[in-house]
Amino acid sequence: MNIKMVDLKGQYEKIKNEVDQGIQSVIDSTTFIRGPILTEFKSDLEKYLDVEHVIPCANGTDALQIALMALGLEPGDEVITANFTFAATVEVIGLLRLKPVLVDVDPDTFNIDPERLEQAITPKTKAIIPVHLFGQCANMEAVLNIAQKHNLKVVEDTAQAIGADYTFSTGKVMKAGTMGDIGTTSFFPSKNLGCYGDGGALFTRNEELATRMSAIVNHGMYRRYYHDEVGVNSRLDSIQAAVLKAKLPHLDSYSLARRKAAEFYNNAFKDVEQLETPAIAENSTHVFHQYTMKVNGIDRQELQQFLKDKGIPSMVYYPVPLHLQKAYLDDRYQSGDFPITEDLCARVISLPMHTELSSDQLNYITDNVKDFCNKLEKIG
Repeated sequence: MNIKMVDLKGQYEKIKNEVDQGIQSVIDSTTFIRGPILTEFKSDLEKYLDVEHVIPCANGTDALQIALMALGLEPGDEVITANFTFAATVEVIGLLRLKPVLVDVDPDTFNIDPERLEQAITPKTKAIIPVHLFGQCANMEAVLNIAQKHNLKVVEDTAQAIGADYTFSTGKVMKAGTMGDIGTTSFFPSKNLGCYGDGGALFTRNEELATRMSAIVNHGMYRRYYHDEVGVNSRLDSIQAAVLKAKLPHLDSYSLARRKAAEFYNNAFKDVEQLETPAIAENSTHVFHQYTMKVNGIDRQELQQFLKDKGIPSMVYYPVPLHLQKAYLDDRYQSGDFPITEDLCARVISLPMHTELSSDQLNYITDNVKDFCNKLEKIG
């Protein structure tokens, strides 16, 4: 079987006419930057998210950087985020000469632990970046309550969870990325809503922040050739906007397909002692950007090699905690300081997860994973 971690070609073939027509319309108009289709996509996404302002940009990392720039933070200000995540989250903190403060995560949801978050706050703390990892929201009610209590800004990293819903104790439901002061996302091709290159966006309900971020993404210009502050060149081009506009109406069906694949995995592995299937947070839906399990008492590398020999790809997100990455070594942190993150890095494994997984493929994947575990059990 031709199994892929992400099947972009299969997905494209189902919406080929919509995508091709959108791209061709951009080529015909020759408005490759800041064209009308970008405005249309921006409006469509605002309606989908039920948020007042979407500011498209060049990629998800830029979105995080622009968000922090818009908050007016000063060098040395502390920004708290989760240790178990992709490096982009701390990368932008370092680039802006801010001080990253890492905290451990919940062992079940893999998202930032609110209790440890509050313990990490100091007089220098100015912002929190909760990461909605693998497709479900962090405990945003707790995060927002802590932020309000300590007068902190909240920037949601929604690169892996666009489309997920969070339900507050009041019953109010909000989309991932729309609850904090600013939400950010990536449209990298493999994301749940991905373009055919790089892309990203910021979300906010605050008009002042929206105005500032709109200027920052375009060289700090509030009006053309008048540069009121230092900005960046980070614009989503029209061809990528055309792809995203075509794909956005399908996002909920994509999420449903991912949930069904995850349910298949969960049912197949529920009685396998060597595997812990992903937990779903009480207040969040899960859009399964990744299907990430924990292994117990088996060699993860041996499992990966076994699957590779069978034509089944797998990945480890993420093998090294941020505090042990060479670029982010810090005297404040030592090996052993983040036991949950370090344990997860040693035990997690992600199986193929995308919208085009067939029942035959899912059966083949799960049968081989169980076969590996059963053989080891017999040997043991």
